[in-house]
This record gives sequence, C-alpha cells and structure tokens, in this order.
Amino acid sequence: MQAATMRLNQNTLLLGKKVVLVPYTSEHVPSRYHEWMKSEELQRLTASEPLTLEQEYAMQRSWREDADKCTFIVLDAEKWQTQSGATEESCMVGDVNLFLTDLEDPTVGEIEVMIAEPSCRGKGLGTEAVLAMLSYGVTTLGLTKFEAKIGQGNEPSIRMFQKLHFEQVATSSVFQEVTLRLTVSESEHQWLLEQTSHVEEKPYRDGSAEPC
Repeated sequence: MQAATMRLNQNTLLLGKKVVLVPYTSEHVPSRYHEWMKSEELQRLTASEPLTLEQEYAMQRSWREDADKCTFIVLDAEKWQTQSGATEESCMVGDVNLFLTDLEDPTVGEIEVMIAEPSCRGKGLGTEAVLAMLSYGVTTLGLTKFEAKIGQGNEPSIRMFQKLHFEQVATSSVFQEVTLRLTVSESEHQWLLEQTSHVEEKPYRDGSAEPC
C-alpha cells in the first residue's frame, strides 16, 4: 500500500445503522469540533491539549491532507436520516481516525475513536464506527494490523476494543495507557465482513452529502 492512499476517503461516505461516517472538512471545525475539545474530560480521555480555533483548522487540514492519516466524522445516523433539513454539523457525535505509525510496515494502523456527545455514549455508536473503520482499513487501505492506545482509566473504551477481538499487549505507566492489538487473519477478516455487511459505501460531495 502506498501511504498516499490514506487520503482516499475524501470522497467517501460510510452509511451504517447507527452512524454515518463522513470526511472531516473545515465546515466541521467551528460549529462542533472546536467546542468539544474545550472539554477537560475529552482532553483527558484523548490526551489532547486545548487548541485555538486557528490551531484546530490547521489540525483539520493535517488530517485531511497528510498521507499517513485517515479520519471520518461520526454522525448520528437516526438524526441525520429522519430530521428534515438536518445538517452534518447538527448530527455530529464524534470522530474515528486511522494513522500509520510504522514507517517500516505500512500495513499497521493505529485507530482512535471519540464519541464526544455524552448523550450518545453507551449506545453502540462507537462500536459501529470502529467496525466500519476497521473494515475500510482492511479492504481499501490494505491494513492488516491495528493498534489502539487507550488511557488506563478509560475502561469503557478498553472493554469495547476487547469485544472487537483486540488483545492487550502492553501497559505504559509513564503514559498511563494500555496498548491493544488486532491482527486480521483470514478468520478475523471474515468476521469483520460479517459485522459490517450492512455498511454502505457512498460517494461524498464535500460538505453537501444529502441524507438518504
């Protein structure tokens, strides 16, 4: 896989039962994303520092343009499909990211997910977003190994990844995080395809995808 293919998702929308994944555009920054990242809880859970609006726009461009990153904004599918005139910004609940961490092995991707809206947690949105991203990573980006680094105190996220067949392989007391890993064997690939058989890939028009 060439690293540049990590940018393939810029015209891709993934439609699931609970979530819709759309590319992260500049339109998503001021209305919701920047507000989310002012939360001390989210900063702690994502090991992030507070950014100015200008820095957040720069970060968005990085996720959009860098060859080693792939990110989707997570939308609430029910809200996006059933509310007349609903915008992507009004349906945003979080994001899911993949990035290449091993220059020697382009088949390894680190995955992160954030469900930023408290009312949307514990409902399976993060699980479906991660499954869709894993499937996209395997089938489109050519990844076969995934890692997730999660704060030791974030037990719901650790349990979610373990349910998705990730195994804990390391603990860092310095960074207070655990590393979980999934190697996609033939049987794991088949399981992943079964779990995401309902997810539809559709063309995305920058910032103007209409609900179905």
